[in-house]
Amino acid sequence: MSRKLAPGQLVVATHNAGKVREMGALLAPYGIETVSAGDLGLPEPEETEETFEGNARIKAHAAAKAAGLPALSDDSGIAVDALGGRPGVHTADWAETGQGRDFEMAMTKVWTMLEAMNAPEPRRARFVSTLCLAWPDDHDEVFRGEVPGRVTWPMRGERGFGFDPIFTPDGENETFGEMDPVRKNAMSHRARAFEKLVEACFG
Repeated sequence: MSRKLAPGQLVVATHNAGKVREMGALLAPYGIETVSAGDLGLPEPEETEETFEGNARIKAHAAAKAAGLPALSDDSGIAVDALGGRPGVHTADWAETGQGRDFEMAMTKVWTMLEAMNAPEPRRARFVSTLCLAWPDDHDEVFRGEVPGRVTWPMRGERGFGFDPIFTPDGENETFGEMDPVRKNAMSHRARAFEKLVEACFG
């Protein structure tokens, strides 16, 4: 039996302003007031696990303990089948430069690797999101959402972020980068994980 989350304050365990906004909007209908780890001045814990679930747990538990409040974290990325699931948990790392993140460079790296190995079409991939809701007493609930699709080249669309311009979900002709944000958010990996969270912890 999943633990229910009572209305009140919840820490969104991220320093990413986009994720904070998205999570706040998703949680607002349930009487949950969100405050970000960044707003509270909490340090960013080192993500040392090799799974989305492991890293989501690190972030949620660190924030819950530091703030003395329930905390929700998200660990997400793109997994490309022909690359053995990479970049996966290292999705953001592939975009790191000395001057911040360059996702155009990271997307080019993915395509160049697929071309070098002559990977057959369609080049299957999936976006994965794992949400972890943790309490200060060490209890947690973990939920995973996935959207299957394929890697598309060249990059298309200015509306998304991260690897969205090279990902076309199954059954669609537009990349996540081209898609209307409301439509994308309704079918995204994070939305799918969030549906499971709502059913288990807000039901």
